Amino acid sequence: MPQGRFLKPTVLVGEPLDYELRYEHAPGLEVVFPDSLARFAPFEYAGKTYFPTRTRRGVSLDRAIYHLRTFRLDSVQTLALPVAVLQGEDTLSVLPPASRVRLRRTAAPPVGEALPALRQNLALVPVEPVFNYPYWIAGAMAVLLLLGGSALLFRRPLTRRYQAYKLRKNHGYFLAQFARHVERFDLSRSATNVERAVVLWKNYLAGLENSGLNSFTTREIVAYFENDTDVRKALTATDKVIYGNLQSEDAKEVDRAFQRLRGFAERRYASVTE
Repeated sequence: MPQGRFLKPTVLVGEPLDYELRYEHAPGLEVVFPDSLARFAPFEYAGKTYFPTRTRRGVSLDRAIYHLRTFRLDSVQTLALPVAVLQGEDTLSVLPPASRVRLRRTAAPPVGEALPALRQNLALVPVEPVFNYPYWIAGAMAVLLLLGGSALLFRRPLTRRYQAYKLRKNHGYFLAQFARHVERFDLSRSATNVERAVVLWKNYLAGLENSGLNSFTTREIVAYFENDTDVRKALTATDKVIYGNLQSEDAKEVDRAFQRLRGFAERRYASVTE
């Protein structure tokens, strides 16, 4: 038969109290001690310390100490925790003798004196407001979920608008810089300005087409744009100036080349943004 006992005879309300449960049995028996879901009334379960099974001289000992508390005001409180013995498909519940503990009171009740009369007071007492963290956290999470849902819902349209804005901004920058190089060529008639304008054109189209166009040769660029007439004639004229000597009769051809390059860039931009 199992044995259960409290490790001290008296206890205060809310004070930790240990209950020891021991069971000596044959080594072949399967024994299960109560867990936290067992019925501990009138006590409350606070934890358990379990000791491994120890076998000596053909007798096995299982032992556990349950950490309890009581908030009941009964003078004497009892507890008996059952031990489950597994026998094949059957389970036998074995109860130890009930163990008692006395409640130790800290204030003795008045003897021979009437209790003072209770006075009713319904006046409201001002209470200092307290910051409601749970509501604010819940509100913040709701806002974040709303923003996240909106971002997922409008992500694609916003991405398209942003890409269109970048393309429009880059195109405006290209036109302004290209016009500046053309103006400088008109003033200086320098092959350097022609080369800078062509490099700017290549870099812009490389970004617009998302390709390595700025590293291509003139022949490769013409082939890339499927032998476009404006591209072929414009790059042929600019190469003649950049790699040869700029003649006075070549200036008008360079001006036409600039117009062709700008017009082609305008058409490619329009085709991408459609």
